Amino acid sequence: MTPPTVPPVVPPLVLTVAGSDSGGGAGIQADLKTMLALGTHGMSVLTAVTAQNSRGVQGAWELPVDAVRAQYRSVVDDIGVQAVKTGMLSSAELVETVAELLAGTDAPAVVDPVGVSKHGDALLAASALDSVRGSLLPVATVATPNLDEVAQLTGVRVESDTDLRQAAAAVLEYGPRWVLIKGGHLAGDAVDLLTDGSEQHWLRAPRLDNRHTHGTGCTLASAVACGLAKGQSVPEAVAAAKTYVTGAIASGFPLGGGIGPVDHGWALGRGPRTT
Repeated sequence: MTPPTVPPVVPPLVLTVAGSDSGGGAGIQADLKTMLALGTHGMSVLTAVTAQNSRGVQGAWELPVDAVRAQYRSVVDDIGVQAVKTGMLSSAELVETVAELLAGTDAPAVVDPVGVSKHGDALLAASALDSVRGSLLPVATVATPNLDEVAQLTGVRVESDTDLRQAAAAVLEYGPRWVLIKGGHLAGDAVDLLTDGSEQHWLRAPRLDNRHTHGTGCTLASAVACGLAKGQSVPEAVAAAKTYVTGAIASGFPLGGGIGPVDHGWALGRGPRTT
């Protein structure tokens, strides 16, 4: 007698809408590696192609809005999605298009308002800032700006942990349900603040002696999206993402002649590297 066939289990479905990093450390590549490592099925909508390596961004080419919309509809209308993460959206037209798509999708959205690369290269046109504030942040379940992006969006400059509350309040005024202010650029421990305006969750991790941190922002936002796709609450998803990223930073490795990437596969059984 033939045993019954057990139908395959479909993993949680997560979609990234972001640019490509040809060096493999950030962007779409980092997102998909994170999604695989955390047990989800990653899908992608490419918004831009960059020529990028460990030293910086040498060039960037935005995809047409019609191509971005077609990719999104192709995935969501057929396969479906349980969480969406956005990254590099370089123009106002792209920001407005993606915001409209997110508003029509019944899934949580993690918005990483990418403004500059790890190397200081501009990835968002100044003319797009109003669209991020007025259209993209209002449809975000969680927004995950770093301190440079907070300053770019709100004018608030964070100098210490105590400034994180002011930064969070300023971002929340634009309408996301939750904001995660990433304080990794401050001295001392790596301290982040997650809040919806009433609850506050402080996430702390030791600062690691490893300069190979390319892709941390993309990786964190993708990890949060993975948690939400699994049905976790926002605080649960963010706490798990913080743990994952801390481990990835600990295992970051040198690549090329500049800043190397975090190790997205560390949680799959490879121990911390010696760099």
